[in-house]
Amino acid sequence: MEKNERTMPWKVVHLITGTGTGGAESMLARLVERMDRNRFASSVVSMLPEGPTAEKIRRSGIAVTSLGMPRGIPDPRAMVRLVRYLRNTPPHILQTWMYHADLLGGVVGKILGLPVIWNIRHANLDESANKAGTLAVVSLCARLSRRIPARILCNSEMSRTLHISRGYAAGKFTVVPNGFDLERFAPDDSAAARVRAEFSIPSGTPLVGLVARFDPQKDHGTFFRAVSLFRGMGGRAAFLLCGDGVTLENPAFRACVESSLSEAERGDLRFLGRRDDVSRLSAAFDLATLSSRGESFPNAVGEAMACGVPVAATDVGDVRFIVGDTGLVVPAGAPHALATAWCSLLAESGEVRKRRGEAARARIRARFDLRAVVASYETLYEEILLGSPPKKG
Repeated sequence: MEKNERTMPWKVVHLITGTGTGGAESMLARLVERMDRNRFASSVVSMLPEGPTAEKIRRSGIAVTSLGMPRGIPDPRAMVRLVRYLRNTPPHILQTWMYHADLLGGVVGKILGLPVIWNIRHANLDESANKAGTLAVVSLCARLSRRIPARILCNSEMSRTLHISRGYAAGKFTVVPNGFDLERFAPDDSAAARVRAEFSIPSGTPLVGLVARFDPQKDHGTFFRAVSLFRGMGGRAAFLLCGDGVTLENPAFRACVESSLSEAERGDLRFLGRRDDVSRLSAAFDLATLSSRGESFPNAVGEAMACGVPVAATDVGDVRFIVGDTGLVVPAGAPHALATAWCSLLAESGEVRKRRGEAARARIRARFDLRAVVASYETLYEEILLGSPPKKG
């Protein structure tokens, strides 16, 4: 049946591990909000209890359900609940997000005879950066990948290459990058003054922003060591950090700060925790940074670039391709290189940094516009539902 003959939209159920505040959750929310609802009727199922992103999705008119699994504890009842949900609301496609959802959704989809699309959002499988249970799920999914998913999506070329090397079926991969809302994330000349006033940052002090939850993959330790080195190089800036767990009320985060920075050095930092106004904060930065040692396609980099802000980031996932020549990319786990990149970019004149920012936004518009990314998902779904062969690349 041709798509223009349909009178009812295809039903797509998105199964995701959780609805916290990570990159996968954010991309899912953007996707279901923007998909053509005349062609696709979306709903979301979270394996874990609902997190902050669930309400954002629900506000866009998309139904959200939780299987109620406790974090870190396998619960076979979740499979029963998912089977019951999918039998009561049978979809045309089951789209899964992240490893545990890929496994659960893959098995249930196979039982029910549903087309399943896996969605991988990870590009670091080092034992030091991942739980043993997660790596076990990855190994099992690799073995099942030839029999279960109709297609395997990932959001970076680095992720695709890594998972093929771990045994995933190479011919099933399609790379669809993250997409960015260029209306929400946009330059705002007034943001700098307002944000500086809000956090008592002098108007002449450069502002460097790090948007990242507190997680081993984000490597805040490298960031803090870079701050200390930056000061030793004569660098001058205020640093604004936000993300889940990025607050001194979090004992683990506090310990990381205190083990890396002197009390005097901490005076240049503001710790904001989770924020819902990242677009406003990002537009206020003179420079955005990333210190991660494991990413696939970091949203924070693309969001800052969309706001017209140059980026100094670690070379993880597809960061080098995302940034291009609009900013600086340094090795992961190298605080001296990161501090040097900050010094180099902040030493440029305001006019040069403005041109960098304009080039950064233009690059996001050309390669990672949310509208084009949503269209890629829609095209993929139609290929599967209409029986079209996969496109190469």
